[in-house]
Amino acid sequence: MAENPEGQEAQKKVDDAWKDAVAKEAAKGEDTQALPEPNFGIFITGLMMEALVALGEVENPVTHKKETNLIQAKFIIDTLSMLKEKTGNNLSGDESNLLDGILYELRMKYIPKANAKG
Repeated sequence: MAENPEGQEAQKKVDDAWKDAVAKEAAKGEDTQALPEPNFGIFITGLMMEALVALGEVENPVTHKKETNLIQAKFIIDTLSMLKEKTGNNLSGDESNLLDGILYELRMKYIPKANAKG
């Protein structure tokens, strides 16, 4: 990594600039809503919501319409399935049960729509 004249690594300077920008935003009070700590459950629940939008089960937050995109829904379901396979025994019991439940529900909503379109 390249060093600047003061002997500090260039990457560290970039990281410091990012931290300064975040600190300035927080000082302005622009970030009044605290975000939850990221975790696996929140991540897969977000993917589930995207799949429900793609399945036309939930209104698209951008268009405010229920729209069906089975290709996108299948991609998200397959992504969740891949996460289940890749995370293997690294999930807690609750995380594993949540993922299994989400996959089951999404598949049960996807199959009739895919068969009707077929």
